[in-house]
Amino acid sequence: MSYDCDAIHHADCITALAELPAGSVDLAFADPPFNIGYEYDVYDDDRERDTYLDWSRKWIAGVHRVLKDDGTFWLAIGDEYAAELKLASQAIGFHTRSWVVWYYTFGVNCTKKFSRSHAHLFHFVKDPRRFTFNDEAIRVPSARQLVYGDRRANPRGRLPDDTWILRPHDCSDGFRPDEDTWYFPRVAGTFKERAGFHGCQMPEQLLGRIIRSCSHPGELVLDPFAGSSTTLAVAKKLGRRWLGFDVSEDYVRRGRERLNAIGPGDALDGAPEPLVSAPTTENGKRLEDKPRRRFVRRNGESVPRLPLSDD
Repeated sequence: MSYDCDAIHHADCITALAELPAGSVDLAFADPPFNIGYEYDVYDDDRERDTYLDWSRKWIAGVHRVLKDDGTFWLAIGDEYAAELKLASQAIGFHTRSWVVWYYTFGVNCTKKFSRSHAHLFHFVKDPRRFTFNDEAIRVPSARQLVYGDRRANPRGRLPDDTWILRPHDCSDGFRPDEDTWYFPRVAGTFKERAGFHGCQMPEQLLGRIIRSCSHPGELVLDPFAGSSTTLAVAKKLGRRWLGFDVSEDYVRRGRERLNAIGPGDALDGAPEPLVSAPTTENGKRLEDKPRRRFVRRNGESVPRLPLSDD
């Protein structure tokens, strides 16, 4: 079976990848099921560990085969299998360029461990000497340029570093685009950019950074787990060719509707600089500054608010 480009296909990715021509894809981005029991409509996300890892090795090997010799593969994965899939990818033949941490807000609120607010983004290449990385597309001025007036500053921008921080909005110099800790809010249910039919949706701006830096206009971007079709939508907006697969017929139908509604050159959804989309701690609202309501709704009626014990 042949699979047309600029399309999303209802197909199992392992079967579909085996039918694609070898060395035909420039960039692949995969956000596979994490095997944590998430309720998809047709996929079982609660497999035995060895079964899941064997399945993962098969589709990763398929991605490796269809990538060009100078191609790039990005893998998004959670904590549970990050180490295993990194090692599996390297055993198949990929070389690690970066281990990016995606730090997000609106994470999972845990009660018996630290609340989860990150995912792992592995940046792999087939050939460690030949690959696409348009660093000029993501570099920003360094502190030496902006703050210290240091003549030794690299005019092309600053180099990556690691950053740990409680609230990214409180650090104006943190979470730069060229660092390996990225800050993007997760696409929560109230966000305007949410497609609405898939619970695991990547931010368009995050995919934009990857596609801009690791591919050129006109090149082919592949997503073997299309899901909400965000990868394909961003690729289309940025003037790339695109190809996706998904085992859910409903996701494919809804993805096609989303893709038909956009065109090359359309703006990406979400804030390009997410740090400015929320106030700093200093400028945030405080409970003591909010006026107390004199009346509250109780059993469908407006009744006087009872005073607190220290009023």
